[in-house]
Amino acid sequence: MIPNVVIYHEDLLTYSETFILNQAEALAHFRPYYVGTRRVEGIATPADRTIVLNGGDTTGRLSELWYKATGFSPHLDTQIRSLQPRLMHAHFGSDGAMALPLARRLRLPLVVTFHGSDATMHDEHLLASGSLRNRRLVTKRPQLIQTGALFIAVSEHIRAKLLAKGFPAQRVVTQYNGIDTSVFVPASGPADEPLVLFVGRHVEKKGGQYLLRAMHAVQQQLPAARLVLIGDGPLRSQLEELSAQLGLNSLFLGRQTPEQVREWMRAARVFCLPSITASNGDTEGLPTVILEAMAMGLPTVTTDSAGNPEAVTHGQTGWVVPERDEAGLAHALLTLLEDSELRRNFRAAALDDVRARFDSRHLIRGLEDLYGRVMVPAHAHSERQSYAPGDVGST
Repeated sequence: MIPNVVIYHEDLLTYSETFILNQAEALAHFRPYYVGTRRVEGIATPADRTIVLNGGDTTGRLSELWYKATGFSPHLDTQIRSLQPRLMHAHFGSDGAMALPLARRLRLPLVVTFHGSDATMHDEHLLASGSLRNRRLVTKRPQLIQTGALFIAVSEHIRAKLLAKGFPAQRVVTQYNGIDTSVFVPASGPADEPLVLFVGRHVEKKGGQYLLRAMHAVQQQLPAARLVLIGDGPLRSQLEELSAQLGLNSLFLGRQTPEQVREWMRAARVFCLPSITASNGDTEGLPTVILEAMAMGLPTVTTDSAGNPEAVTHGQTGWVVPERDEAGLAHALLTLLEDSELRRNFRAAALDDVRARFDSRHLIRGLEDLYGRVMVPAHAHSERQSYAPGDVGST
């Protein structure tokens, strides 16, 4: 019988978290059940494998508030226990901290994936953010370090940050988030329009302002160049205002479906994600969207921020420039927009590289191997054995 695994995330699931659903649904030897406090507008998880505390009524809201305050919910415990899961996998360190009491009561090994800000953001900013989850991440981190079965970093950059915060090296592994390269298929021919594409949330660490200023320099040399930005976020209005001030030929599309994003990737000549280290320490982990662009055959321009250079090999599959280097961004973008031979070379190398290193069908086997190392034995449910974390080594 295929063992069950609990995929824990407080909010199921925001529109930018396709990587959680895609990874879980790619599991071949485990059956994922999604557990959280509530559903949110975004990506739907399978209804028959989703458990939430708050269904939207008064009772649900009160149950959620009680659970967040105490970490306790008899109803949630009963529902999860009936599944007889072999482990719990929380996405984001803050969710791992929130899930600690639940995993302890159910005597389940707790696996936590750290994706970015949960490993890099300064503690004082986490505490001041107004988020209960962020505060719990700081206050419960010692317990998480002590009792967590396995900590997954989505890049070597994130692993180094976790080690610096005191996480044990023998229980911290790097496991990239892959993509299904059978879904992300490049266009049959080259793009007609000199179009630069950005996909991401409009937040500080995405470096949107530097891309806009770089595109201003590009359009002075190549007036036909156009910038399309997909995504939403708190800085969107500021970026739209800056774009207008610069007189850019740009289009802010807001949120788009995965299918629409792929269509724009097929229409673009170059993909750009000019990430930076934010003032509060927040950085990328390794943005899945870079891998998607590479799989679509898009030459990519990015920065040497966080895990981005682990995906893009400078001068082979794309260009990597220093953070906040507007002139460097502009030069890389203009060169790629105008040099069709260079784009062809980068495209071929990117396709080979992403298929070899980041195909989810290969990476999921590594994740399942990690699950196998820490999951409780099948008979532990009847014997109610306790669980103690062990060493799993690093990858």
